[in-house]
Amino acid sequence: MDRRTFVKQAVGGWAALALGGCTTTGRSVSKKQLPNIVIILADDLGSGDLAGLGAKDMQTPNIDGLFKSGLRFNQFYSNSPVCSPTRASLLTGRYPELVGVPGVIRTNPENSWGRLSKEAVLMPNLLKEAGYKTALIGKWHLGLESPNLPNERGFDYFAGFLGDMMDDYYTHLRGGINYMNINGKPAEPKGHATDVFTEWAIDYIDKQEADKPFLLYLAYNAPHIPIQPPEEFLERVKKREPQLNEKRAKLIAMIEHLDSGVGKVLDALEKKRAVDNTIVIFTSDNGGQADIGASNGKLRGSKGDMFEAGIRVPAAVRWKGVVKEGTATNQAAMTMDILATICQIAKVKAPKEADGISLLDYWKGKTDTIERTIFWTRREGGKEFKGQTSWAARKGDWKLVQNRPGEAYKLFNLAKDPYEAEDLAETQNDVFSDLKELLKRHIQRGESVPWKKPQ
Repeated sequence: MDRRTFVKQAVGGWAALALGGCTTTGRSVSKKQLPNIVIILADDLGSGDLAGLGAKDMQTPNIDGLFKSGLRFNQFYSNSPVCSPTRASLLTGRYPELVGVPGVIRTNPENSWGRLSKEAVLMPNLLKEAGYKTALIGKWHLGLESPNLPNERGFDYFAGFLGDMMDDYYTHLRGGINYMNINGKPAEPKGHATDVFTEWAIDYIDKQEADKPFLLYLAYNAPHIPIQPPEEFLERVKKREPQLNEKRAKLIAMIEHLDSGVGKVLDALEKKRAVDNTIVIFTSDNGGQADIGASNGKLRGSKGDMFEAGIRVPAAVRWKGVVKEGTATNQAAMTMDILATICQIAKVKAPKEADGISLLDYWKGKTDTIERTIFWTRREGGKEFKGQTSWAARKGDWKLVQNRPGEAYKLFNLAKDPYEAEDLAETQNDVFSDLKELLKRHIQRGESVPWKKPQ
């Protein structure tokens, strides 16, 4: 059986009482008191590509509204500068290479760099212990085949796209294959994928019962390439911002279309009278792709880079009555921290191997920050990587970067040099050596995971 036939067959076949830690002991919380959880993940949204974060050529009132009505993270990092690893970290609370996803899982097996570990425990399975119904709508990107399909990894409901990217937002195909799927069966919805996912999310929200908490993980493909905004959004942008070149205008239209979809989902929560008991988290899987017109503000680099632009992403949480409106935190946080936070809220045990930390105290107004050491890994193919890995580590204000395999490591002080302009590797020997040692130990952990081994 050839690869295409096999894949075709395979495709067919996160409180009112936020007490204690990630444990099932202590005061009980009824299912009715538990908040609904909506996680909205954008794809390749740069840290400078929201009006509320400085984009003067853009209008994003709905996503901006989440930032204004909740807590903004000023130093939030994706777990990777590319897609699949960050998604693995979101759902497992672990560094991606430790659950078998050091790089991008692709439809082409010769250039696929990960396999989600069968031992990894995912967010939906954990939340089921607290009585949650769980759904993923949108981009999965963690496996095309059994046993790594969404319904097999804990989601009660899946409606979305299994693959890495769409070749066309209207046909929804990738390499001629239809990866659109609803609960294990091929689906052929009509329209722009952003609209499809929005409509599916609204439909899911509308069908939920008031006394049963739900997790909705809404993972848009936008604004990932190809940049295909609906014509009416593009014309609106061109009329409003005639000075823009075509590349930038199309990306802005794509993001404004995404914002419109987010707004409709938030409206659905309003109509459901679920806003007061729903946590909404918004972030992106990595930074914006600069060569297609994305803005990452003044940060160095682009999507795929270990520099700040590749991994520093927009992030906000809204939880009425718990998270104070219009607040911000400078605590360094990562995508993998979302799971530990949700566990504390839902009072379920986080996996003992989890690497993330709970951010609930920051949600509730903590201002003191803690120093932590965090790491990034990217394994890749192609001419730059050739199957090798690039690395980065941050401890406090110091960051160590090897942006591409074989390059010399660079050292930056992000407090004094947030744009990574001055390499201090040769003048701060003690700091450099300390971070290299910490990174070495982290590399040893990741290299012990047989991600290529058949399961």
